[in-house]
Amino acid sequence: MVNRNKFKIMKIIKVRLLIILFLTVSSNLLSAQNSVKNSDRSKDKVSHPTPCLDVLHLFTAPNVPVMGPDEEVAPFISRMDSTASANLPGNGLSQHPMLYVGENCNKMFLIKDGKAIWTYSTGTGPEYDDVWMLSNGNILFTRMKYIEEISPEKKIIWHYKFNIPQGPDHTEVHTCQPIGLDKVMFVVNGLPPKLMIINIKTGAIEVKHELPYMQPADPNGIHGQFRRTRVTATGTYLVSFLTMNCVVEYDKDFKEIWRYNIMSPWAAIRLKNGNTLITDEREYLTREVNTRGETVWEFNCKTDLPAEFQFTSAPQSCTRLANGNTIFTSRGKQGHGPQLIEVTRNKKVVWVLQDWKSIGDATAVQILDDPGIPENPGESEH
Repeated sequence: MVNRNKFKIMKIIKVRLLIILFLTVSSNLLSAQNSVKNSDRSKDKVSHPTPCLDVLHLFTAPNVPVMGPDEEVAPFISRMDSTASANLPGNGLSQHPMLYVGENCNKMFLIKDGKAIWTYSTGTGPEYDDVWMLSNGNILFTRMKYIEEISPEKKIIWHYKFNIPQGPDHTEVHTCQPIGLDKVMFVVNGLPPKLMIINIKTGAIEVKHELPYMQPADPNGIHGQFRRTRVTATGTYLVSFLTMNCVVEYDKDFKEIWRYNIMSPWAAIRLKNGNTLITDEREYLTREVNTRGETVWEFNCKTDLPAEFQFTSAPQSCTRLANGNTIFTSRGKQGHGPQLIEVTRNKKVVWVLQDWKSIGDATAVQILDDPGIPENPGESEH
């Protein structure tokens, strides 16, 4: 009787051990499968480093209107530039897919495969200065009198208005930057000027800080105070003081941590290599400097460009590509002169865009086949 009981007990123990073993093996297999799935997801992310290209189909979908309900007609004057060379370097509008704006043309262009596949018009008056396509396809831009985020379907996602009439209360905007998909940084030109970050989902003002400005205060100087400002990958603020002739970096508490003096800095970008790329509008100069303020590269569009590719208006902003090339933008002059020029680190001109028949002047461009998530500060060097 005792032996039978022992046998039964041993049998129960074996069954329980088998159940435990089965559950352990199943759990390990499930974990392994999840690990493989996660690995596949990681590979997918790595294999799609240009998220803006992945959403371009949204702009040509059947539900996208030719003219959105909030668009304002902006007449586009197509011009033939008789000064353009017959053999310009590069592939014209086919060189890069890009989002393109100019301050004297109130129509935004989305270019792919050598043509505009989508446009957005904002009526008469000045001026486009900054533009971003986000990874979800939305577009954020400044229009001097407002900032707006729109969808590919041309619906307004967010709108922030400024006090345009001249006077001591006059304000305007020329720079913006997405911080993730739900926050926007911008600088308010005014007396006093302010750097702000707003959560566009909640409406909360998360940052609002006054910036230095020229004294004595002059309402007539508001327009020229600031153009480009950028939040860096480390969360600092890189501010170009256009009329105060310097670029200043502030930490999160707005303590000055770096300064570089240069004439008329229209734009400054903190590069992934830690250097700063600055566009000096007065001298037609773009200069890359390190943290010690030493020049590591520069390009003077007056002296470094061949005579046949000379800009007719000073470059205002530039873009550094992942391959090390730099693209300069120009407003041209009454439909004459190059709009974009791309050069290598060795100063070889590889692309000249001079197509006033298809698009207007150039103030800002985002190259969409360059890798990086635009709303992650520091990933898009434009």
